[in-house]
Amino acid sequence: MTASKSGLWRQMTHQQGQSLRSIARKHAVVSWRRVLANGSALAGLLLPALAHAQTTDEGGTPLLTSVDMAGYALVIGVVSAAVFSSILLIRQRNRLESENRDIRSTLSDNQQKISGYHAVIADNSRRIVMWDGQNGKAEFLGQLPADTGAPQSDNEFLALGRWLKPSSASELEKAIEALRSNAKTFDLVIETQRGEVIEVQGRLSGGRAFAHFVALNNLRAELAELKIERNRLRSSIATFESLLDSIEQPVWQRDGDGRLTWVNQAYCEAVEASSPDQAIQEGREVLSSLTREKIKASTTPESPFHDTVSTAVRGARTFFDVVDIRGPGGSCGMAIDVSGTEALREELARTLKSHAETLDHLGTPVAIFDGERRLQFYNQAFVSLWALEPKFLESKPDNAEILDRLRSANKLPEQLSWKAWKENTLSVYRSLETQTDLWHLPNGQTLRVIASAHPQGGATWVFENLTEQVDLETRYNTLLQVQGETIDHLSEGVAVFGPDGRIQLSNPAFRALWGVTDAETAVGTHIRTIEATCAPSYDRPDGWKAFGKIITSFEDERPSSQGTLELYSGLVLDYAVTPLPNAQTMLTFVNMTDSVRAERALKEKNEALRKADELKNDFVQHVSYELRSPLTNIIGFTDLLKTPTIGPLNERQAEYVDHISTSSSVLLTIVNDILDLATVDAGIMQLDYSEIDLNDLLDDVSMQMTDRLQEGGVTLEIAAASQLGYVIADRQRLKQILIKLLTNAVNFAPEGSVVAMKCWREDTDFVFSVTDKGCGMSEEMLSTVFDRFSTHGKGGKRSGPGLGLSIVQSFVNLHSGKVSIDSAPGLGTTVHCRIPSASVPQAIAAAE
Repeated sequence: MTASKSGLWRQMTHQQGQSLRSIARKHAVVSWRRVLANGSALAGLLLPALAHAQTTDEGGTPLLTSVDMAGYALVIGVVSAAVFSSILLIRQRNRLESENRDIRSTLSDNQQKISGYHAVIADNSRRIVMWDGQNGKAEFLGQLPADTGAPQSDNEFLALGRWLKPSSASELEKAIEALRSNAKTFDLVIETQRGEVIEVQGRLSGGRAFAHFVALNNLRAELAELKIERNRLRSSIATFESLLDSIEQPVWQRDGDGRLTWVNQAYCEAVEASSPDQAIQEGREVLSSLTREKIKASTTPESPFHDTVSTAVRGARTFFDVVDIRGPGGSCGMAIDVSGTEALREELARTLKSHAETLDHLGTPVAIFDGERRLQFYNQAFVSLWALEPKFLESKPDNAEILDRLRSANKLPEQLSWKAWKENTLSVYRSLETQTDLWHLPNGQTLRVIASAHPQGGATWVFENLTEQVDLETRYNTLLQVQGETIDHLSEGVAVFGPDGRIQLSNPAFRALWGVTDAETAVGTHIRTIEATCAPSYDRPDGWKAFGKIITSFEDERPSSQGTLELYSGLVLDYAVTPLPNAQTMLTFVNMTDSVRAERALKEKNEALRKADELKNDFVQHVSYELRSPLTNIIGFTDLLKTPTIGPLNERQAEYVDHISTSSSVLLTIVNDILDLATVDAGIMQLDYSEIDLNDLLDDVSMQMTDRLQEGGVTLEIAAASQLGYVIADRQRLKQILIKLLTNAVNFAPEGSVVAMKCWREDTDFVFSVTDKGCGMSEEMLSTVFDRFSTHGKGGKRSGPGLGLSIVQSFVNLHSGKVSIDSAPGLGTTVHCRIPSASVPQAIAAAE
């Protein structure tokens, strides 16, 4: 018996013992309760009787005292209780003995059942694994035969991947997890690593999960193996069909009568069927009837059909390389689309023909010989170069024969040993390397002869005329000498380095600027040596190191570089590193000392002007701020003097107070304008964007302009749509723009005239214009009208500081808008403004 069986036995015996002990304790408690109850009852009956039986003597003295009576009653109660308890215990003992006999009989029956279960479980062909709850520890009963490969140890048994095949282990683990988690039973047939078959059943009973492993006998094992083999074959067939469905070649299978039984997806696409079932049911064929009959007649099990056939697919002629194999139960075939191969074959023929035509039109002579050294192709340039008879060339002569004829015609270079030269020239047919040689012909021409052997045999001969090239080289050398003389007389320092970092040439100006000698810059000197020589002359040791890095770089695209160096001697040099052909690099140095000094003087002057401008802006901001505070006090006290609570003012005092109030308001406006301009110049003005109702804005502006219009004797006409809509802008700044323009127009408009303001929308832009019939402005005045402190008071009712239009322009520009003025002398002035609607601020969007 295993440890698990012993544990089960102990558990059942312990439970039965506990049942017997609990029954005995219950009977004992009941018996004692009955004894005590009976004794109490007897004592209660005797006490009243003793009380009545109490006697006294003749003198009246009692014969029994109360204490005596209580003692007698207690003794009688104890004796009565003892008698009753003895009787009850005897009866209870008889009852317990009867119950114990029944319990022993039941226990014996249960032990016999457990022995039978143990005999079944102890069978060496099965094993049970039990789990109490989802998280309970596994318990094991029984064993599987060792030849199945199942571990005998409990700890190793549940390591399913170690003794089961991967597919079986994965499937069983999922089934056990579903059994314990979702109470899902299962019946599986699994296979061990040794190829043995085991049946596993998963069940639930009494809140416990059981996995019953049974090693099958021979017949059941063979049946299970057949099932496994059937599943494996089905899986293999499904995999093979999936593979065939994924290829681009049509594949089919037919029965013995030639009817389709299976086709892949490519076959369906070829016959334009929506599914394989449709292609099979409708018998759609990718091959023609004639081809199918040919395949049926010529195909045998020993000799499959293999040929290229033509058919129509999706309305286009297609070539297929068809393979069809016949078997005992039918046939199967595959069609490989070779239309591209056929097209490539035709394209190759056309390409060869095109290449022949191209070579025939080349100015370079070309001749192609086959493996037997016979002429196969030549172009017209070859005929023109050697002046050979076409009849002779059409006879496909040998290469050696052509050389002999050219030598006899005195068209080849003279050689000391003609035989050795000829053998060396024709050795290209025995070599895979391309041979290049120079032929200096008797007629003065120089040819570069390139003989390239073919891997399949034969060679191609190309005769390149170098006569002009030699002439060009001569001219080139002459040009180099002229350029050298030119470079030597340049005022700029020039040095050219090779890809190995060694100097190729340098001019006297280079040596003079850096204070080096001819020996230190001799041709072939490495740049590191020149760097060490020039380093003490300036305070940037990384300069020449950077030159060396660029010059000796192996990068495909060599960078160019420019910069400035200042030497200890006071010279300022502009340098340039320029890549040259043949991987060379040129360094040029230009003496910019005078220009740099002039530039520095200009920069110092510009810096002084910038600081002066900053000082001016700081002064304006400070003064504007300091003026605003006392002006506010003056305006406040002036308004206070006008109130009756302070006291009455005479007429002159009231007039002076009005002048003080008006002048203070004008001065405060000027200070605010100056402060706004200073804020704009400092770049710190931030617009407070919001959604503005344009009709409300125009009403607000017209109300605020009422006093100014009455003072100037001018009428304001506003032409605008009834619903102008909304615009996203800074309401305060937009209102300032309108008021400044209207104030300017009222100032220059004649008394009794009309100032017209037109407002309209263009897409999302707010466009308006202000027109007055004043004196107008000339071209000269228009060029400076937006300048600050530019006053054109002629013709105006008031003269101001000249900041109104400048503020208008600044605020319009902050809104990314445009402002323009149309005016002419005597024709009045019209100011046009366009304010684009900005993006809706996040705060407004969130509120909406």
